[in-house]
Amino acid sequence: MQSKRLVLLAFSIALLTGCSTLNESFKVVLPKEIERNVLSGRPGINGPVLVVKIDDTTQAHPQIGVEDADVVYIKQVEGGITRLAAVFSSVIPTRIGPVRSARISDIEIMSQYGRVAFAYSGAQDKLKPEIAQANVENLGAQAQPPSIYTSDPTRNRPYAMVLRADLLMQKIRDKGYRVDTAQSVGWKFGEIESTGVPISRVVVHWPAATYSAIWSSQDKRWHLRHKNEPNLSDTGRTLGPTTFVIQLVRITPSIYADKFGGVTPFSHTLGTGTGYILRDGKSFTATWNRPSAQAGTTWTALDGLEIPFAPGQVWVALTDIEPDFTLLTQSTKASPTK
Repeated sequence: MQSKRLVLLAFSIALLTGCSTLNESFKVVLPKEIERNVLSGRPGINGPVLVVKIDDTTQAHPQIGVEDADVVYIKQVEGGITRLAAVFSSVIPTRIGPVRSARISDIEIMSQYGRVAFAYSGAQDKLKPEIAQANVENLGAQAQPPSIYTSDPTRNRPYAMVLRADLLMQKIRDKGYRVDTAQSVGWKFGEIESTGVPISRVVVHWPAATYSAIWSSQDKRWHLRHKNEPNLSDTGRTLGPTTFVIQLVRITPSIYADKFGGVTPFSHTLGTGTGYILRDGKSFTATWNRPSAQAGTTWTALDGLEIPFAPGQVWVALTDIEPDFTLLTQSTKASPTK
């Protein structure tokens, strides 16, 4: 009897051990979830935020490093031309440029991103106190060595200043400057439920500049044209976002002016307004809302649903002029809502 109990005990131990071994052999190894940048929704880290002012005149093209930005703002400056404010977090390219000067609208745009590293070529004296008081790490060219703000010998001034962004970010780490990592600025990413209008092209206007966005079904993004010329980076890549935002804002004269007497316009990005979200080859008429300087900007369709963006680079065009759309089935200069 005793021997039977010993045999049963030994069998039970063997069975349990075998089950354990069996379970080990059938363990499911789940893939790690891909980290996505909260600003663009594309794969990448949520690193410290760098904002760079970039020239957008014809002489400044092709621009450098813009294809790596998570978000790019197009906004009006003196004379009705445009400049870019490029926001980097998931990828910091080695070189970015051509770098140009700061404007008062930059401060309101950047405030929703937390404390950012702000890179620019300079600012008029009246604006410098505003930048100093803003929630930015002030890293303009006036206080940095020529090893960081370099001059490209193949370009003419004032279109030759190029930021060595890798060296600037290394200095931020070495000096312990406080720069926040990427945080949500209002929009989300994913599939969309609202109904949009299929379009093949849109033209966005400013008094002395235009941008066109043409849907590429092959690349699944918008190909940009600047003043009706292909908008290429210095690497030859056609620039263009997955989500193109046309934000209709009030643009009013500010108290600032350039050295030639041109009044600096101010683009109002607080409050509410209308605009269009372009993604997946469609335009979605929308309402935007940004209640405070620290808050992000949310977008709602006419049906009341929030409009998610398509994962990928985001461009935001700030203008006070209605865009011209070309519908997929016909050409028209009317808005999709007309």
